[in-house]
Amino acid sequence: MAEPLKNMYNENFFEGFISAIKRVYPDFNKVAFLNDIYAEDWEGKELKDRMYRISSVLYKHLNSDFSNAVKVIRQLVEFLKSGQDQMSFEYMFLPDLIEKNGLDEYETSVSALEDITQFTSCEFAVRPFIIKYPQQMMEQMYTWSTHQNQNVRRLASEGCRPRLPWAMALPALKENPKPILPILKNLKNDPSEFVRRSVANNLNDISKDNSSLVVDIAKTWFGKTKETDALVKHACRTLLKQGNQEMMELFGSGSSDEFKIKKFKVTTPKVKIGESLAFAFQLINSRKTSAKIRLEYGLYFQKANGALSKKVFKISEKVYPENSTTVVNRKQTFRVITTRKYHPGLHQVSIIVNGKEHGKISFELVD
Repeated sequence: MAEPLKNMYNENFFEGFISAIKRVYPDFNKVAFLNDIYAEDWEGKELKDRMYRISSVLYKHLNSDFSNAVKVIRQLVEFLKSGQDQMSFEYMFLPDLIEKNGLDEYETSVSALEDITQFTSCEFAVRPFIIKYPQQMMEQMYTWSTHQNQNVRRLASEGCRPRLPWAMALPALKENPKPILPILKNLKNDPSEFVRRSVANNLNDISKDNSSLVVDIAKTWFGKTKETDALVKHACRTLLKQGNQEMMELFGSGSSDEFKIKKFKVTTPKVKIGESLAFAFQLINSRKTSAKIRLEYGLYFQKANGALSKKVFKISEKVYPENSTTVVNRKQTFRVITTRKYHPGLHQVSIIVNGKEHGKISFELVD
């Protein structure tokens, strides 16, 4: 089993961190800092709670003075990033310190976040500032979208995602995402794939609340460059899973009327948690020409209240020959994972061709 991510905060990490901070803040008290870190059930804390603990203890040991803490952190970041090209996930407690203690110190905090995000992402930390200072922050993020550093440009997009996972919600931008659009337009042709992927993820977030807006953007942006086409395709993944026909046609998968599903069967009518569902079917293209087909399946998971909740999984998106019959066999694992809780009982599976669902077959999930 993989080592829990929270265990990256171990003795070796703290030795390296304390060694680095003492270079810029020689009075830092190593013993007192570690005593405070390991107090109050450190072992029982998960990743985010460990990050929060480190940021609060660090702030305390920088004399709980915000301007002094920011000065030390900026010097620390400058030292740490000198020999490192990639962003450092484990240091995300640094922007958390800014977020928790600097919300009333706008200029100092935003300037610090611009520096810190070049070393460790500040996508979570900027969100309280967007809520408290919406116009100022969106203007700032637009400015960041033209920054020479790709990590700052990415922050301009990633930080204002309306539905950023595991992050504070931005209700105003979910309702009206138009302030985001100038930022995304600036970044859609960015030379960095890291940045363009964030733009795609932002648009995908927007599509969940404002689908017609993203459909219009996709139609406008698509067909210009290979890189932008890939961005648009990734941005529309939720619309495609929802079977949006305008997007199906934009990406070359049209009507499903001449495609048939036959001999659809579930070969494991009872599936134990930890094992796999197996099913098979024939896909028939009765056209006299080859055709691009987006092939998916819908899995209806049983929820705690007994209702079924559909999740769509992609099988393939490719060209199938004219007058062809293709046999497809598929498995879906029900191994135990931390991000989904399985509930024994009735489940269903369906086949989806170019966004159109074909039949459902029930199976039982058992302990």
